[in-house]
Amino acid sequence: MVALRSTDAEDPVELRQALARALDGGPALGFGMLGDAPSHVPDGTAVVIATSGSSGIPKRVALSGEALRASADATAARIGSGRWLLALPAGYVAGLQVIVRSLLAGTHPVALDGRFSPRSFADSTLSMLRPAPGASASIPELYTSLVPAQLSTLLDAAGDPPIRAALQSYRAVLVGGQALPQPLRDRADDLGVRLVRTYGSTETSGGCVYDGVPLDTVAVRTVEGELRIAGPMLADGYLADGELTAKTFTRDEHGMRWYHTGDLGLVEDGVVRVHGRADNVIVSGGLNISLDRVESVVRRVPGLSGAVVVAVPDERWGEASVIVAARGEALRRSEAEQLAHARDLVADELGRHARPARLVLVDALDVLASGKPDREAIRRAVAELR
Repeated sequence: MVALRSTDAEDPVELRQALARALDGGPALGFGMLGDAPSHVPDGTAVVIATSGSSGIPKRVALSGEALRASADATAARIGSGRWLLALPAGYVAGLQVIVRSLLAGTHPVALDGRFSPRSFADSTLSMLRPAPGASASIPELYTSLVPAQLSTLLDAAGDPPIRAALQSYRAVLVGGQALPQPLRDRADDLGVRLVRTYGSTETSGGCVYDGVPLDTVAVRTVEGELRIAGPMLADGYLADGELTAKTFTRDEHGMRWYHTGDLGLVEDGVVRVHGRADNVIVSGGLNISLDRVESVVRRVPGLSGAVVVAVPDERWGEASVIVAARGEALRRSEAEQLAHARDLVADELGRHARPARLVLVDALDVLASGKPDREAIRRAVAELR
């Protein structure tokens, strides 16, 4: 057994030092742990991350040093290595991997000064472009990892030359944590921002599929429509939950270990396409509707690129879907016109039965520490409006 030390540290120097010790045998680091956290964890464990629980069921994912290194090495082989900007909490696996990648590259991550904002992003990026005293004058390759909400904020402010220049300075801007709306991808492409769409989870030590293509050490397949992933970066399992571990991580007839993602999708010609959560499905009028697919269509409507689609009880149909969007997004048409546009688009692509029932505008969407929408909080808030 190895000691587990809970941490909420945000200083990148302190985190880098602690993580280096964790990867070298301990003590292991625990992120997001509550008061009932154990004092020791199984040998080989480097990090335990309490997941955000965006669907309402938090878990404690145990990651070995071997898994974290394998993920970082595979990323470097795909996109290169250099200096990383830490723009996400280290307790979120994408933020943690920024530090792991920096360690293996022999560089030091730079954290934002204060809360995330376009100005802090630009200032931190500029500081990375300045050579340290006595260092080579060559400009290092820059990398960062963001969630779509952060990218949207930066693109909205990209009319400011320093912010636009900062975005364009990165060799790769990894974007994951949730689906990346096509309008955001198009806006980034128009500005010359080099985005890399990532797919993965805490259970895979972060992103393991880049722009639809699995990293070199990763295998992805589908079983009854569910995506499953194999590779050296898989988590050991869930701390103190052997039943869930056995259900989520299984071995095939060849002894290969697979992670059951719970995501629907397919693999065509080596390209992974994610359709949404298998459990994010409602039954409305006796028909199954994937809220993820509805949300993907709705986000193509101008002004709704950051919208979230949640389920609510419906007296007639049993369940119905509701679009929730922030008022801050500039709407050139009325709320009724926006809803009509979204309903028509969904009907054309998914069928009339899948059309959202309502559009609810709020001052701001509830989000988790990771920057993802807090879907459970949003769902509860909408339900209380009825």
